[in-house]
Amino acid sequence: MREDLAGGDARAGGHARADGQGLAGRAVLVTGGTRGIGAGIARAFLAAGADVLVCARRPGPVPDGARFAEADVRDPAQVDALIDAAVGAFGRLDVVVNNAGGAPPADAATASPRFHAKVIELNLIAPLHVAQRANAVMQQQPDGGAIVMIGSVSGVRPSPGTAAYGAAKAGLHQLAVSLAVEWAPKVRVNTVVAGMVETEQSALHYGDADGIAAVARTVPLGRMATPEDIAAACLYFASPASAYVSGAALLVHGGGERPAFLDAAH
Repeated sequence: MREDLAGGDARAGGHARADGQGLAGRAVLVTGGTRGIGAGIARAFLAAGADVLVCARRPGPVPDGARFAEADVRDPAQVDALIDAAVGAFGRLDVVVNNAGGAPPADAATASPRFHAKVIELNLIAPLHVAQRANAVMQQQPDGGAIVMIGSVSGVRPSPGTAAYGAAKAGLHQLAVSLAVEWAPKVRVNTVVAGMVETEQSALHYGDADGIAAVARTVPLGRMATPEDIAAACLYFASPASAYVSGAALLVHGGGERPAFLDAAH
């Protein structure tokens, strides 16, 4: 694992919380935080005054003010080094956002066993390893900590074309509710269930601008989520405003999807 400390000076976790959200000076780790949803989450925590470390498997653009560590969260040894890097940089670890994940489309009938295993490893086993190591640190802190899982609507409705991914995300919420019980009262664990999010890679999933607009029209609120929409839910779960919230899943999906039978009936 390679750590880049060029993102700015660290601040200890005990700084005054003058941001109105109680996050100023908090030490935050965002996995997969160099692009897309993860970068949006990192920027939101930075704007709230937190100290942020992002990680990715390879170097990339880093949100201004964040620190970067190169790490593959599928490797337990690299996860150990990542958590050590966060604690070494900030002196503590208050919040972890398990964002790293994803999967390319694949036919469940023909995808290889190795493909399915890798998808589940990245989207379920890796967040468990990160959470486990973070919990070991947070349990020793007077204020404990908060862990946020980035789930998906693919885990709460059919996920054709990404069946292993959907199954892993379903398991991720079950993991979160179990950890919320095991690790209470010091550590709170919650899940943000993200709907369709428009990022710089949306074209890979939805096609050109017309395709993206057509998909957005299927959402009751008339648009896809932005990374900032997902980040706002993460800020809530990390803040004192959710001090009595653990084991919860917050749907951030613009109202979900209009049932197909309603259109068919016409």
